[in-house]
Amino acid sequence: MPQVVAQRFPPPQFTETSHLLPVPTEPAVRALWLDYLDIGVLIAALVLVSWLVLRRRSRSGVVGVGIFSVLYFGFWRKGCICSIGSIQNLSQALFDSSFGVPLTVLAFGLVPLLFALFFGRTFCAAVCPHGALQDLVLLKPVKVPNWLDHSLRMLAWIYLGLAVVFAATGGGYIICQYDPFVPIFRLSGSLTMVLFGVSLLVVGIFVGRPYCRFLCPYGVLLGVAASVSKWRVRITPDTCTQCRLCEESCAFGAINKSAVDAPSQPRATDKRRLILLLVLLPVLIAGGIGLGGLAGGTLAGKHRIVNLAERLQLEESGAVQDTTDASAAFRAGNNSIETLYADARALHHRYVVAARWCGAWIGLVIGLKLLSLAIVRRRTDYEADQAHCLSCARCYRSCPQELQRLGLPVPETPKPANG
Repeated sequence: MPQVVAQRFPPPQFTETSHLLPVPTEPAVRALWLDYLDIGVLIAALVLVSWLVLRRRSRSGVVGVGIFSVLYFGFWRKGCICSIGSIQNLSQALFDSSFGVPLTVLAFGLVPLLFALFFGRTFCAAVCPHGALQDLVLLKPVKVPNWLDHSLRMLAWIYLGLAVVFAATGGGYIICQYDPFVPIFRLSGSLTMVLFGVSLLVVGIFVGRPYCRFLCPYGVLLGVAASVSKWRVRITPDTCTQCRLCEESCAFGAINKSAVDAPSQPRATDKRRLILLLVLLPVLIAGGIGLGGLAGGTLAGKHRIVNLAERLQLEESGAVQDTTDASAAFRAGNNSIETLYADARALHHRYVVAARWCGAWIGLVIGLKLLSLAIVRRRTDYEADQAHCLSCARCYRSCPQELQRLGLPVPETPKPANG
């Protein structure tokens, strides 16, 4: 809700008393202690969820914190400050030394990553309001086929690259612009984004956290950090009986299956496939660089300065006869058109270079995904995937060993696969 703020300078005195001054609508500056409060709540919630998941092993506790996060970080704070969107602030600061990052944004961007390095994705479990909201609506989970799951997860990596490119080049914050849940938290926003958010929640009744798994760029970074975490979700407290009940309970496809009895390919076949993919990797990167260079010019045209320079060039050459509001305003301001052209050329170059890096990134990601799928890991137990596990604690109560440890009734389970 826009708030009236105080005037920094006294308004001019008009001889015509019927003139009404416009009312400022910028939001009032928050007190600094409220920013510190947000950081404190974030850290406290991360500590609590990490304890609930890794020590207490409590699914009900995770749900409780998730409800609090939706109410506090979601509806009360209206989706801001957002860890997901902080990627853009940090990217712009890395490429623009004059750009400053507020302490709150810095904390929300880095603290969850720090926790992921040690405790896995406990931020995703219940602290992130986007994830917590989707987790609360998941009622009838269905399995997404593995081939589709792997394919859709690539979108988040691509989205991350595009977000960094747009933020670093001053092209805008596309994560915030296309955030599907902030309009719901704020109870306002474009109809398109509101419908997008509602659609994701409807899909989320059946598909576990579609935004978190397939679109969230911050989840990509959390997954990388969590892949090396020292403390992580362990489904079975003692010995895995190969009952596969944890696999059925996971709504996010984050259980690595036991491969003890999986048929193995001849070693020569595995070696040839690995060599082929290693040769293909630089080809994919080079192709990404080439396509990125072509796309960079198109992306640059979306920037207001480049767009204005292109329009003025058309008008100066006589290719178009009419003028736009932007070009007319530029000429009325007695600005230097040579300076505008120079700025546009510099921006165009930055976009092309950034898009090439983004293309290389996408090619690298695709190549590494193919390599990861080609490498067969021999596991003896069913384990939570450190990178993809959202620490929701659903799998604990499906494990007979866990139920036995808690003194709860243990249902009859199918015989192990090697039984």
